[in-house]
Amino acid sequence: MFGRKMERENDMDETPRQEVRSGTGWNLRELSKSAHDKKIAGVCGGFGESTPLPSWLWRVVFLTSLFFGGIGLIAYVILWICMPSAKTKQ
Repeated sequence: MFGRKMERENDMDETPRQEVRSGTGWNLRELSKSAHDKKIAGVCGGFGESTPLPSWLWRVVFLTSLFFGGIGLIAYVILWICMPSAKTKQ
């Protein structure tokens, strides 16, 4: 009984892992403020362009986190200052 359980766990560990395709995952290396999708500074729009979550959901996250000690406002201001500006195509 114990041997069968160990065999099942070993089989599960040997399954090949699927790699995340680029373009559908989180691309935080190229994170920058959005030039098109912005309400205040483009921070949430930039997150929306670099992650699979839409920008409106990021706005909801920042707004709801305002009620938890103002951490949302602090994080937004820090990101506003630290995030690079959007790359414009010429």
